[in-house]
Amino acid sequence: MKQVMPLVRLMFLGSVAVRAFSRSSTVRSFYRTSAVSMTTASVTTINPLLQQDGLPRFAEIEPKDLTPAVEDLLQQLEHDFQELETKLSASTDNIEYEAVLPQVERMQFPIGYTWGVAGHLNAVKNGDELREAYQANQPKIVKALTQFKQSQPVFAALSAIAEKQKVEDDSFYAQQKKRAVENSLRSMKLGGVGLEGEAKETFNNMKMRLAELATKFSNNVLDETKAFSLTLTDASQMDGVPDSAKAMWANAHVNFVKQNGEEKDVELDVEKGPWRITLDMPSYIAVMSHMKDRTVREQVYKAYLQRASSDERNNTPIIYETLKLKNSMAKMLGFDNYAEQSLSSKMAPSVEAVRELTDLIAAKALPAAEKELAEITVLAREKGGDEYSELKHWDVTYWSERLKESKFELTEEETRPYFALPAVLDGMFQLVSRIFDIDVQSADGEEQVWHPDVRFFKVFDKESGKHIASFFLDPYSRPENKRGGAWMNVCIGKSEACNRDTPVAYLTCNGSPPVGTKPSLMTFREVTTLFHEFGHGLQHMLTTATVGDVAGISGVEWDAVELPSQFMENWLFDKSTVYGFAKHWETGAPMPEEMFDKLEKQRMYGTGMATCRQLVFGQIDLELHSAFDAEAGEKGAGESIFDVQRRISSKYVPYMMPLPEDRFLCSFSHIFAGGYAAGYYSYKWAEVMSADAFAAFEEVGLDNEEEVKKVGRKFRDTVLSLGGGVEPMEVFKQFRGREPRPDALLRHNGLE
Repeated sequence: MKQVMPLVRLMFLGSVAVRAFSRSSTVRSFYRTSAVSMTTASVTTINPLLQQDGLPRFAEIEPKDLTPAVEDLLQQLEHDFQELETKLSASTDNIEYEAVLPQVERMQFPIGYTWGVAGHLNAVKNGDELREAYQANQPKIVKALTQFKQSQPVFAALSAIAEKQKVEDDSFYAQQKKRAVENSLRSMKLGGVGLEGEAKETFNNMKMRLAELATKFSNNVLDETKAFSLTLTDASQMDGVPDSAKAMWANAHVNFVKQNGEEKDVELDVEKGPWRITLDMPSYIAVMSHMKDRTVREQVYKAYLQRASSDERNNTPIIYETLKLKNSMAKMLGFDNYAEQSLSSKMAPSVEAVRELTDLIAAKALPAAEKELAEITVLAREKGGDEYSELKHWDVTYWSERLKESKFELTEEETRPYFALPAVLDGMFQLVSRIFDIDVQSADGEEQVWHPDVRFFKVFDKESGKHIASFFLDPYSRPENKRGGAWMNVCIGKSEACNRDTPVAYLTCNGSPPVGTKPSLMTFREVTTLFHEFGHGLQHMLTTATVGDVAGISGVEWDAVELPSQFMENWLFDKSTVYGFAKHWETGAPMPEEMFDKLEKQRMYGTGMATCRQLVFGQIDLELHSAFDAEAGEKGAGESIFDVQRRISSKYVPYMMPLPEDRFLCSFSHIFAGGYAAGYYSYKWAEVMSADAFAAFEEVGLDNEEEVKKVGRKFRDTVLSLGGGVEPMEVFKQFRGREPRPDALLRHNGLE
């Protein structure tokens, strides 16, 4: 499993109303006289969150703008929605699709635009004032969404439309509308449209509480990550640490002192320090991979795994309450448990089907993982002495890196100079130009951004020359106000109803920042993360679907949405692709062929342990949401959440059981503050499809440029084009000619 946060994080999940909010688009500049009198106020005084003709005015937006914007837009939304319900209540006999879903899209886009921007800034520019405003307005948004999901007139109208859509029409446009209606009806059922009276009130209160808990969970993790730091001053502790890590830590110390200390003229000294270690991912990974001092590794490892597990930021009670609420709500909707409810809108047919795939892969991965650990242990004992008679959790990554270096005679630091971010971007854009017939061009300065490091790009179709999409890229770690991980999110979604034809994405990473005059020199895993997020962005940006609720990533089943992202990662082992950007940042010399060969051989290194780690997380997630008794666990009358973690680990990672003090679940934001509850298995489920999809390119020969272009065009016209407008298995079959097989995944991971 990659060390990232959820790779696609929609603002909410659920009905058509929810998805419309997630796309964060609007049809027009939303100047309402209830907020600003156009006769008495100049344009310059208009709330920037209400200026929605173009992209967000990030340089002008302030936290104080959020509440008045939300209140104004919700007032107008309530008025518009009441009018719609009145019309629909009159009669559904001759109701047409155009009278319902497009209307809903149009009326919801203004508030979706505003709330989407707020959510984005809350993740990348978090601060006390914005957090307070966001939390204060969240209940209002949840309430408005719930009203849409539980609207009987809308549900009745959509049900009538669904009956009419049973008439065969194979056109893509008809399929989009049918899928949009089907998805909306299912989501409204899951949103409680069938509940009445006290049950409905209870359900809605639970939903409101869940939203509060998710936000609190995320805030606790962010605050705990920011709160920890370890400053080292002994140069001997830097023995064996690469220059890039020392520079990162020294730079972190200088920045911290300048921002928080009295000494404003502190100078950067990479060799003498001090060095400030934090828990943001680049810093944490550097410690685990390169810090020879075992006590430092232990301290940082335990701090990372114990985030948000004690005192006022303890997420343990939040987890129990979240699990109880989700289980209760699922039962109110007629499901046995939340996992069953979650899977009702995914590709996987059942919890058992997920377990079967998990066990199939585990049967191959577990023996490989145990063999890998045995090799690491032998090296640690040989090189580290008696203190490594037993490997601890904080030893594994460190000695794994040393074994990899000895096996392949290649260190991560040797490759960094060939992975400068500007060159990597150019190479990635060359790849998609070659296989997808698009041009990506820098457009820095054309739109406002939220931080000087953020870049803006435009995407053009090469055949027509048309500007078809855009995206923002926020590449670097900022632990002081940006949550960890990497993700793609929607800024503007494609929508015929709202006259939006140019989708815009947010691509957010937490990579190594530039130090001094050096550009960002990336690790290979950071390059992989960038390609991954760009894959998500491509599905959003290259969609040809025009029905907003199924355009791009909207309406795509959760366990299929990782297909394009994981597919893009495979190209990092294609020589022609890598040589499109792997040039030394100072000399411009290409990466030596011997280095690439070693990098390629490293692909299968450690895949057994990495696979088992991902499998165990997925199964812990499913167990907690299907069979776990949270009520008993919280009271101490049954298994605790940590007992479940240990029990599932004993099956999938018996070679490295969690420490007694392991509290990883308290920072498992994927399932407790993101969209992956009872869905974390999706990474591996989609990886089967992504590996099989890449195999289509391998079968024609990666060096056969003409055939690769043909397959690439087919991939664009199916997987990247159809969005949620076609059921994902059908999309895959249109591309591959058959259903997916796990053979390619096992082969790529050396687990055949």
